[in-house]
Amino acid sequence: MSLENIVRSVSGRLSLREPQAESLRRLHWAVDQVPALRDPKARSPEELKAMQDALTGQFPTLADFERDFPSLCFALATGVGKTRLMGAFISYLHAAYGYKHFFVLAPNLTIYDKLIGDFSPNSPKYVFKGIAEFASTPPEVITGDNYEQRGSLSLLGGIEVNIFNISKINSEVRGGKSPKIKRLSEYLGQSYFEYLAGLDDLVLIMDESHRYRASAGIRSLNELRPLLGLELTATPFVEGTGGKTTPFKNVVMDYPLARAIEDGFVKEPAVVTQQNFDPSAHSAGALETIKLQDGVRVHEETKVHLLTYAQQTGEKLVKPFMLVIARDTTHAAGLMATIESEGFFCWPLQGQGHSG
Repeated sequence: MSLENIVRSVSGRLSLREPQAESLRRLHWAVDQVPALRDPKARSPEELKAMQDALTGQFPTLADFERDFPSLCFALATGVGKTRLMGAFISYLHAAYGYKHFFVLAPNLTIYDKLIGDFSPNSPKYVFKGIAEFASTPPEVITGDNYEQRGSLSLLGGIEVNIFNISKINSEVRGGKSPKIKRLSEYLGQSYFEYLAGLDDLVLIMDESHRYRASAGIRSLNELRPLLGLELTATPFVEGTGGKTTPFKNVVMDYPLARAIEDGFVKEPAVVTQQNFDPSAHSAGALETIKLQDGVRVHEETKVHLLTYAQQTGEKLVKPFMLVIARDTTHAAGLMATIESEGFFCWPLQGQGHSG
């Protein structure tokens, strides 16, 4: 089967949305048209520069890999399906070039647990659902919790998908320490890090990479020197001090939220307002609480409407969710304390309304 047919087959079998399929086509073009990307020995500054120059003609937004190995960023709006795209990347690279070793980084424990579930065959959101080869021999999932108990060879003789939590690694390297993954394993006779670094087909996949791009943990893992790095994020920039942002220099696919809303992949957000409301009459903390209460109010109203619809039509009940975005972990803890406080749900109901 030709490489182009593999791309079409993977796209069809995984039912990729057009932004996902376009991302896969761009990865295919890069790896196919720039053979040095498939050469684990091509890592000198001169060779990396030559690869960048070869890719820039096709991807004008690519100015620098920003690492000591080739790394490409796919910036897709939240809700388009980055986890399914990971499955497509892995399926394609295995079918086209026989790659068997993948290292997936999660930004925190919540996404780490979700990724482990999505890469498990019994999950309703299984990322390889539809790939016939993986039905009989699914990729072996190795995690940050079980890697110490395994040998150097895959138990199933197939693909290995390593899933690790970068926030845990960051906590291990504080004070200049080495992460646990670099310690000697009695099962391997070497550290698991050394095992991974010795592979010539290791592909590093970084989920939500904007959250940890400059962290000590990712700098440590850069020493793995993978064959190829693939970054997935909806926010292709790093936030600095004073609110300044630094855009990624290695973006090869940019599908922002506005496009996703326009194409119908993401719902248009509602704007909540209050009648006769004067924000200048409230402190910053009070405004934050009011915004949270308004959001919860809309959430509760939506939940009632969905319940009524399900009862009247016999359709499956859909549970809404409310997403609260925090600046950092300290801010997130403060928001949680506000929501859990005794008087939070005792908001006034008169003279207020919302529109969306």
